[in-house]
Amino acid sequence: MKSVTVLLLLVASFSALAAPLPCSIHPAKSIATSALPGLAKIPMADAKATALAAYKGRAATVADGELEVEATCLIYSFDVRLAGKTGIEEVTVDAGTGAVLSRQHETPKQEANEAAADQASAGKH
Repeated sequence: MKSVTVLLLLVASFSALAAPLPCSIHPAKSIATSALPGLAKIPMADAKATALAAYKGRAATVADGELEVEATCLIYSFDVRLAGKTGIEEVTVDAGTGAVLSRQHETPKQEANEAAADQASAGKH
């Protein structure tokens, strides 16, 4: 019985990880990147201010930001640098509501790996 409970907990955990972000705008898979700004209800400047406000009381700057579709969601993704801390904080903001959907720290190594992967996928297009 105990092993069944553990198995069910593992399955539930993996299901939660695979769940899409709780966002408000789900663009069609075939939509052109150039059409994404027309779908966003929140201006990038407001989303950027929201991303920085997530670190109030700390010296924070946005190093990079973009509007993109991630896990079927239209989001703004910002790389925020915090004074005195290595790596970046990746902040995603819902392009429809302006709510922060996630915040995740990336070490310099993770950041370099992501940049290399982005460059490799750009070369395929």
